[in-house]
Amino acid sequence: MLIPVDWEPSVRAAEATLFSAHSKLTMTKRLQARRLDGIDQNLWVEFGKLTKEYDVVNLGQGFPDFSPPDFATQAFQQATSGNFMLNQYTRAFGYPPLTNVLASFFGKLLGQEMDPLTNVLVTVGAYGALFTAFQALVDEGDEVIIMEPAFDCYEPMTMMAGGCPVFVTLKPSPAPKGKLGASNDWQLDPAELASKFTPRTKILVLNTPNNPLGKVFSRMELELVANLCQQHDVLCISDEVYQWLVYDGHQHVSIASLPGMWDRTLTIGSAGKSFSATGWKVGWVMGPDNIMKHLRTVHQNSIFHCPTQAQAAVAQCFEREQQHFGQPSSYFLQLPQAMELNRDHMIRSLQSVGLKLWISQGSYFLIADISDFKSKMPDLPGAEDEPYDRRFAKWMIKNMGLVGIPVSTFFSRPHQKDFDHYIRFCFVKDKATLQAMDERLRKWKELQP
Repeated sequence: MLIPVDWEPSVRAAEATLFSAHSKLTMTKRLQARRLDGIDQNLWVEFGKLTKEYDVVNLGQGFPDFSPPDFATQAFQQATSGNFMLNQYTRAFGYPPLTNVLASFFGKLLGQEMDPLTNVLVTVGAYGALFTAFQALVDEGDEVIIMEPAFDCYEPMTMMAGGCPVFVTLKPSPAPKGKLGASNDWQLDPAELASKFTPRTKILVLNTPNNPLGKVFSRMELELVANLCQQHDVLCISDEVYQWLVYDGHQHVSIASLPGMWDRTLTIGSAGKSFSATGWKVGWVMGPDNIMKHLRTVHQNSIFHCPTQAQAAVAQCFEREQQHFGQPSSYFLQLPQAMELNRDHMIRSLQSVGLKLWISQGSYFLIADISDFKSKMPDLPGAEDEPYDRRFAKWMIKNMGLVGIPVSTFFSRPHQKDFDHYIRFCFVKDKATLQAMDERLRKWKELQP
């Protein structure tokens, strides 16, 4: 066999490439940026790994495991197989038919004449809207008030922008004897909230309906927040991704619709939550141009553009919803009606093993109180400083085949030990998933003394 003259050097080059691919770079300089300090740990990565290792029913992560409505999937199919130009770039700040319908649809709800060019920005999911807002508005040393329990990205996003998170805690009122508590029983202390505002306060983050509690903030609570924001000249970032998912006759109120708040509020929404298509990753942020222009600066210097086809599909979905809004055929009515039934099913099932439930008034989630288990099973495996609910959630995965999320992760570190006896469950699931949950709970109950 003839061996090429350059064969040996080629092999050596390949070996060197393979070696370098598996070796670790050692630098005398600091490798990671300081803005990453303290935010590298992520519960979702850890629990995602556990979910794959065990045979489980996943009630932890907040996504539907059922199909979006037919009109949504058809809109997406049309976007990918119709106009070939939808394969190309569109306007950087949003596909025009989408920004047009968002401005029209939400302008009526917020009582504003919204300009689709200046008052709406389309982002890579609501997560992208949040990140863009924090990067655009939070400066070194600015304080950001976060109401906890809070979605766990607000704190690291504040810190990455150089800001200082300041926490105010929602506290539960005890449920009447023999009755279930409700998510709206978690209340703000007005005096405590007012005490958190200082001359350094730049932003207050609001999330209604709240993740993880399912609390829908009342108009009275929102007026308290609005008055304090105006009194202290503070902006409000309002995360309203679950606005259509409200139950038991509760009403979602956008804080931007209150007097004096449009001019200082960014309202964030999600197509994934609105149309049960979280993988599309289409979100938006709406607000006055003098604030939005700074978000556009971040957007144009980071991702610049969101996928055109997904935006086109969402535009069609909103155009359809605009025609049916307020009627029985509206998906924004049909979805919460169906999910309220799911919620009630889950409450009944989880109660069967002794979990104490808080009735969710909104969102994808409800929480269960595991205090009784904490007293009966205090020594579950885990690190010494690991909150009890985190250890319980791992025990539940490994022994009962059920995934829930420890609520302590939604609290700031100093408060995690005070709220380490709650688990969050997602009820926006297919009937087959809920039936599988029922089967796991029956086996759990059989094991109880």
